[in-house]
Amino acid sequence: MFGIADYASFVAAIIIFLMIPGPGNLALITSTSKGGVRGGLAATFGVIAGDQVLMWLAVAGVAALLSAYPPAFRAVQWLGAGYLAWLGWRLLRARPGDAPVLNIKPHHYFNQALLITLLNPKAIVFYMAFFPLFVDPAQHRGLTTFGVMAATIATLTFAYGLIVVLLTHRLAERLRASPKVSSRLQKLAGLFLIGFGIKLALSR
Repeated sequence: MFGIADYASFVAAIIIFLMIPGPGNLALITSTSKGGVRGGLAATFGVIAGDQVLMWLAVAGVAALLSAYPPAFRAVQWLGAGYLAWLGWRLLRARPGDAPVLNIKPHHYFNQALLITLLNPKAIVFYMAFFPLFVDPAQHRGLTTFGVMAATIATLTFAYGLIVVLLTHRLAERLRASPKVSSRLQKLAGLFLIGFGIKLALSR
Protein backbone atom coordinates (compact mmCIF):
# COMPACT_ATOMS: atom_id res chain seq x y z
CA MET A 1 0.00 0.00 0.00
CA PHE A 2 1.70 3.17 -1.27
CA GLY A 3 5.03 1.43 -0.87
CA ILE A 4 4.46 0.65 2.82
CA ALA A 5 5.26 -2.91 3.80
CA ASP A 6 2.63 -4.43 6.14
CA TYR A 7 0.51 -1.32 6.72
CA ALA A 8 -1.49 -3.01 9.49
CA SER A 9 1.67 -3.67 11.50
CA PHE A 10 2.78 -0.08 10.90
CA VAL A 11 -0.50 1.20 12.38
CA ALA A 12 -0.27 -1.19 15.33
CA ALA A 13 3.31 -0.10 16.07
CA ILE A 14 2.33 3.59 16.07
CA ILE A 15 -0.57 2.94 18.47
CA ILE A 16 1.75 1.10 20.85
CA PHE A 17 4.33 3.91 20.75
CA LEU A 18 1.62 6.50 21.42
CA MET A 19 0.58 4.64 24.57
CA ILE A 20 4.10 4.61 26.04
CA PRO A 21 4.27 7.19 28.89
CA GLY A 22 6.41 10.19 28.03
CA PRO A 23 6.56 14.01 27.95
CA GLY A 24 4.02 14.19 25.13
CA ASN A 25 1.38 12.25 27.05
CA LEU A 26 2.08 14.32 30.14
CA ALA A 27 1.66 17.54 28.13
CA LEU A 28 -1.77 16.38 26.94
CA ILE A 29 -2.93 15.48 30.44
CA THR A 30 -1.58 18.63 32.09
CA SER A 31 -2.94 20.93 29.38
CA THR A 32 -6.39 19.35 29.63
CA SER A 33 -6.47 19.57 33.42
CA LYS A 34 -5.58 23.27 33.23
CA GLY A 35 -7.29 24.40 30.03
CA GLY A 36 -10.10 21.93 29.53
CA VAL A 37 -10.89 20.28 26.21
CA ARG A 38 -9.72 23.32 24.20
CA GLY A 39 -6.37 23.31 25.96
CA GLY A 40 -5.98 19.58 25.52
CA LEU A 41 -6.83 19.68 21.83
CA ALA A 42 -4.43 22.59 21.33
CA ALA A 43 -1.70 20.50 22.97
CA THR A 44 -2.65 17.55 20.75
CA PHE A 45 -2.15 19.65 17.64
CA GLY A 46 1.14 20.89 19.11
CA VAL A 47 2.36 17.28 19.48
CA ILE A 48 1.21 16.49 15.93
CA ALA A 49 3.00 19.54 14.52
CA GLY A 50 6.18 18.71 16.40
CA ASP A 51 6.08 15.10 15.22
CA GLN A 52 5.60 16.19 11.62
CA VAL A 53 8.62 18.49 11.79
CA LEU A 54 10.78 15.77 13.33
CA MET A 55 9.57 13.16 10.84
CA TRP A 56 10.42 15.26 7.81
CA LEU A 57 13.75 16.29 9.32
CA ALA A 58 14.49 12.60 9.75
CA VAL A 59 13.53 11.94 6.14
CA ALA A 60 15.85 14.76 5.06
CA GLY A 61 18.73 13.11 6.86
CA VAL A 62 19.03 15.40 9.87
CA ALA A 63 19.34 12.36 12.13
CA ALA A 64 22.44 11.28 10.23
CA LEU A 65 23.86 14.78 10.65
CA LEU A 66 23.24 14.76 14.40
CA SER A 67 24.80 11.31 14.68
CA ALA A 68 27.85 12.48 12.74
CA TYR A 69 28.32 15.48 15.06
CA PRO A 70 27.76 14.26 18.64
CA PRO A 71 28.34 17.73 20.20
CA ALA A 72 25.41 19.14 18.20
CA PHE A 73 23.24 16.22 19.24
CA ARG A 74 24.19 16.63 22.89
CA ALA A 75 23.51 20.38 22.76
CA VAL A 76 19.94 19.82 21.56
CA GLN A 77 19.56 16.98 24.05
CA TRP A 78 20.59 19.16 26.98
CA LEU A 79 18.33 21.97 25.79
CA GLY A 80 15.36 19.61 25.77
CA ALA A 81 16.28 18.18 29.16
CA GLY A 82 16.61 21.64 30.66
CA TYR A 83 13.24 22.74 29.32
CA LEU A 84 11.42 19.70 30.73
CA ALA A 85 13.14 20.08 34.10
CA TRP A 86 12.25 23.79 34.21
CA LEU A 87 8.57 23.03 33.58
CA GLY A 88 8.66 20.33 36.26
CA TRP A 89 10.28 22.67 38.79
CA ARG A 90 7.60 25.29 38.17
CA LEU A 91 4.89 22.71 38.77
CA LEU A 92 6.56 21.63 42.01
CA ARG A 93 6.88 25.21 43.24
CA ALA A 94 3.35 26.25 42.31
CA ARG A 95 1.02 27.06 45.20
CA PRO A 96 -2.77 27.23 45.32
CA GLY A 97 -3.88 30.53 43.78
CA ASP A 98 -0.71 31.00 41.73
CA ALA A 99 -0.97 31.67 38.02
CA PRO A 100 -1.02 28.36 36.12
CA VAL A 101 2.34 27.04 34.95
CA LEU A 102 0.77 26.30 31.58
CA ASN A 103 -1.08 29.36 30.31
CA ILE A 104 -4.83 29.14 29.77
CA LYS A 105 -4.88 30.49 26.19
CA PRO A 106 -5.11 27.54 23.77
CA HIS A 107 -2.28 28.75 21.53
CA HIS A 108 0.03 28.66 24.55
CA TYR A 109 -0.82 25.01 25.10
CA PHE A 110 -0.04 24.39 21.44
CA ASN A 111 3.36 26.10 21.75
CA GLN A 112 4.12 24.26 24.98
CA ALA A 113 3.44 20.81 23.49
CA LEU A 114 5.22 21.75 20.27
CA LEU A 115 8.39 22.71 22.14
CA ILE A 116 8.28 19.60 24.33
CA THR A 117 8.09 17.46 21.19
CA LEU A 118 10.72 19.33 19.19
CA LEU A 119 13.24 19.41 22.02
CA ASN A 120 13.55 15.64 22.05
CA PRO A 121 16.36 14.84 19.59
CA LYS A 122 15.96 11.14 20.27
CA ALA A 123 12.68 11.33 18.37
CA ILE A 124 14.50 12.30 15.17
CA VAL A 125 16.77 9.28 15.42
CA PHE A 126 13.75 7.14 16.25
CA TYR A 127 11.94 8.17 13.09
CA MET A 128 15.11 7.70 11.03
CA ALA A 129 15.36 4.11 12.30
CA PHE A 130 11.61 3.43 12.31
CA PHE A 131 10.64 4.42 8.77
CA PRO A 132 12.95 1.99 6.94
CA LEU A 133 11.35 -0.94 8.78
CA PHE A 134 8.10 -0.39 6.90
CA VAL A 135 9.30 0.83 3.51
CA ASP A 136 8.97 -1.67 0.66
CA PRO A 137 12.05 -1.07 -1.56
CA ALA A 138 10.34 -2.69 -4.54
CA GLN A 139 7.25 -0.46 -4.38
CA HIS A 140 8.63 2.66 -2.72
CA ARG A 141 7.17 5.87 -4.19
CA GLY A 142 9.51 8.42 -2.67
CA LEU A 143 7.79 11.35 -0.95
CA THR A 144 4.36 9.79 -1.55
CA THR A 145 5.26 6.83 0.66
CA PHE A 146 6.61 9.03 3.43
CA GLY A 147 3.64 11.38 3.05
CA VAL A 148 1.16 8.55 3.62
CA MET A 149 3.17 7.39 6.64
CA ALA A 150 3.24 10.92 8.06
CA ALA A 151 -0.51 11.37 7.48
CA THR A 152 -1.22 8.05 9.17
CA ILE A 153 0.81 9.02 12.23
CA ALA A 154 -0.91 12.42 12.42
CA THR A 155 -4.38 10.83 12.19
CA LEU A 156 -3.62 8.21 14.84
CA THR A 157 -2.06 10.83 17.12
CA PHE A 158 -5.16 13.02 16.84
CA ALA A 159 -7.50 10.10 17.61
CA TYR A 160 -5.35 9.03 20.56
CA GLY A 161 -5.03 12.61 21.83
CA LEU A 162 -8.79 13.13 21.62
CA ILE A 163 -9.42 10.04 23.74
CA VAL A 164 -6.83 11.12 26.34
CA VAL A 165 -8.24 14.67 26.43
CA LEU A 166 -11.85 13.57 26.91
CA LEU A 167 -10.97 11.05 29.62
CA THR A 168 -8.72 13.55 31.42
CA HIS A 169 -11.39 16.25 31.22
CA ARG A 170 -13.96 14.03 32.90
CA LEU A 171 -11.49 13.14 35.63
CA ALA A 172 -10.39 16.76 36.06
CA GLU A 173 -13.97 17.88 36.74
CA ARG A 174 -14.11 15.51 39.69
CA LEU A 175 -10.68 16.53 40.96
CA ARG A 176 -11.61 20.22 41.07
CA ALA A 177 -13.83 19.37 44.02
CA SER A 178 -10.72 18.21 45.89
CA PRO A 179 -7.97 20.90 45.74
CA LYS A 180 -5.56 18.77 47.80
CA VAL A 181 -5.70 15.87 45.37
CA SER A 182 -5.33 18.26 42.42
CA SER A 183 -2.28 19.88 44.03
CA ARG A 184 -0.66 16.52 44.69
CA LEU A 185 -1.23 15.39 41.11
CA GLN A 186 0.31 18.64 39.87
CA LYS A 187 3.41 18.04 41.94
CA LEU A 188 3.51 14.44 40.72
CA ALA A 189 3.41 15.75 37.16
CA GLY A 190 6.28 18.06 38.04
CA LEU A 191 8.35 15.14 39.34
CA PHE A 192 7.66 13.17 36.17
CA LEU A 193 8.74 16.09 33.99
CA ILE A 194 11.98 16.48 35.93
CA GLY A 195 12.48 12.72 35.65
CA PHE A 196 11.98 12.84 31.88
CA GLY A 197 14.47 15.71 31.69
CA ILE A 198 17.10 13.81 33.69
CA LYS A 199 16.54 10.66 31.61
CA LEU A 200 16.97 12.65 28.41
CA ALA A 201 20.13 14.34 29.68
CA LEU A 202 21.73 11.04 30.75
CA SER A 203 20.70 9.00 27.70
CA ARG A 204 23.40 8.13 25.18
